[in-house]
This record gives sequence, structure tokens and C-alpha cells, in this order.
Amino acid sequence: MAKELAFVIINPYTLAKSRTGGVIARCVGRTDLDLVGARMFAPSEELVNEYVDHIKKNEQDSEVGQMVADYVSRYYRPDAVTGKSKRVMLLLFEGENAVNKIWHIAGSSTKNMYSGLTIRDTYGDYILNDDGSVQYYEPAVLVAPTVKRAEATLRIWNKYSEECGGIVDSGIDQDNDTDIETTLVMLKPDNFRFPSLRAGNIIDILSRSGLRIVGVKKFAMTVPQAEEFYGPVVDALTGKFEMIGAGGAAKALTREFGFEVTKDDTKELCRKLGRKFAEAQFSSIVKFITGLTPEEYKAKVADASANGEEHKFEGCLALVYEGENAIQIIRDILGPTDPSKAAPGSVRKEFGSDIMVNAAHASDSTENAQREMKIIDIEGDSFIIDVVKKYYG
Repeated sequence: MAKELAFVIINPYTLAKSRTGGVIARCVGRTDLDLVGARMFAPSEELVNEYVDHIKKNEQDSEVGQMVADYVSRYYRPDAVTGKSKRVMLLLFEGENAVNKIWHIAGSSTKNMYSGLTIRDTYGDYILNDDGSVQYYEPAVLVAPTVKRAEATLRIWNKYSEECGGIVDSGIDQDNDTDIETTLVMLKPDNFRFPSLRAGNIIDILSRSGLRIVGVKKFAMTVPQAEEFYGPVVDALTGKFEMIGAGGAAKALTREFGFEVTKDDTKELCRKLGRKFAEAQFSSIVKFITGLTPEEYKAKVADASANGEEHKFEGCLALVYEGENAIQIIRDILGPTDPSKAAPGSVRKEFGSDIMVNAAHASDSTENAQREMKIIDIEGDSFIIDVVKKYYG
């Protein structure tokens, strides 16, 4: 069976209630689909109008279609009084029978099973009055019932991706305080090696920060990006090796030569070896993030010019959080770089393995947050545009 492209649109209310992690966990952990794209939108009047018209024309059940169209028209538009945007997150999933799998994991928007089996059972509401009229309707997410509907919807959203997508830092549920900070969190490739709840559960843990997700991007980091992103690590590790390597070097030399070698004896040696250690660690980090060392990448580029091969690797999920003291709050929730030293309940304690495979990266300053977001082009959308074009032309 050929692969399909399916979407999940996380509604403004679901985002505002910090239910994003739960939605992603259900979609990734309960299917065998790959999360291949993610983008935050601030829907414009034009986008909302076109999407509403599409729903009205294509929903087979006209009553349900009108209800969904009215919901989108009311809750997706910029606020009529302030003009502030609503935040909407678009997720793309790829795999065999993807549209049908996402449709079933989302569940019905007009039936309450009260079981928690589907996304809408858990996060949506469909409450009727005694006379059968609708008292309250919140579908939590919007999905497509057919491949044809998925294509038509994605064509619409793709058209507005550059205009309406990116970092939404002026949403109706966001403060305009001058002390607001913006920080980057990057969920590393180990969270996406196989379908699991990991990525969604990490986002759930981060939701206790009280911060808002204002940007998102699913991407595969390239080696040049990784070299620039992690470049500052080399100098930091070079200086640290004298301290962290002395003990190990002393033990190894004592064992090898049969006489006692102390830490003080190896300090000068470790000082000289610091750069080599740092470069070796840097190479390992780049391979963990991208699948290739810098040296392997150079060889691959040289070969690619002849055979056209393309390197494929598990991607990262970048999330931009905004709020007061955002940088420190996020770093506290992640915990120390070394998971063995992290507190129970922290992201790295729960999901990390070692200093490198520690589940997530977080910016350590406002300057680095801006630098890192620029490197991965968090606002740009070449990927979603390209993947939609790949499927639909």
C-alpha cells in the first residue's frame, strides 16, 4: 500500500489548555505513522474564509459540516476587538493508510464515548440540551475523513503557510509584558527512533511551566546546521578536559605502567589533549543529531554528486516557548545535562540515558535562543511546502 499524507490541526482551545503533548502522544504512540511536519499558524481572515467554504462544500453530513464550519469561523479568526491572532498547530503524518489511521485515533466529534479511547473522547466535548440542540461543541482537533479531503485541506493551508505560519508571538492568550522571554527546546532524534509516547509525554511535562508554545518545527538537522548549532561546545569541552580527564588518565596510566600516577601528574597532559577530546565529542554529537560525522558528511557529499543518494535520518522537533523567565523555567524542568544527576520527574531523568542522549536541548540564554532559532530557521517553512508538493504537485 502506498504512503499517504495525513494532517491533524490542533485547535486554539486545545493549545491554550496545554493539551498539545497528549495529542501528539496519541498520534505517534498509537499508530505506526511518522511525524514529518509541524508548524504554528495565526490564521488570517482569508485563510479562515477559504477553509470554512471548503468544509461547507465537502462535508457529506450538512448538519455536521455547518457545525464544524461555524466552529472554525468563530474560533480561528483574529479577535474582532483586539485584532490578536489565534494559535493553531498543523501536524503532518506520513505512512500507509495514514488518513484513515488519524481519522480513527481522533474519533468522532459528535459522539461522546466517555472512554478516553480517542483524542476527542479525552479532550473534546459535544454536549446537547434536553431538546437535542447543541449546548457546547469543542472538537479538540480537526482531521480529514478521506485522502481527497486531506489533499484539499492541505492545499489551502499550504497556500498560507509562509504568510500565516511561523512564530505566533502576539496571540490573544499571550501577554505583552516587556519581561517576556523566548526560548528554544529541541526534542532530539532518540525520541523518534520508533513510534512511542516519548515526544508527547515530554511536551506534557514541559506544560507544567505555564509557558506558551508559540512556534514548532519538525525537521532533520543537517550536518552544517549541527556544526554551527553545537560549535560553542568545542571551546567549552576543551577547557573542561583538564578537570574531567585527569582522574581517568591517572587510573589508566597507573594500570598500564604499574606505578602510581596522580591527577596532578596528568594535568598538563590533559591540557594538551583537551582540543582532541573536544573535537571527538563534537563529532559524536553531530553524528547523534544527524546520523553522520562531519567527515562522513564530506564523503557523502562527494559521492552524492555522482550517484544522487540522499541521507535520511530521524528528525528533531523544535518548540519555541514564551513567557516570563522562560529560559530558566524550561532548563529547570529538563534537569541537568547528565540524567544521572537529574531529579525524579524531570525530563532528562525520565527519558535521558547519558550526557549526550538526554532527550532534549534547551537554550541557556536569550542570545543563544535567537542564535539557535536562526540556525534551524524556525520561522521558515520549506519543508511543509515541499512535502505537500511532493504528494500533490
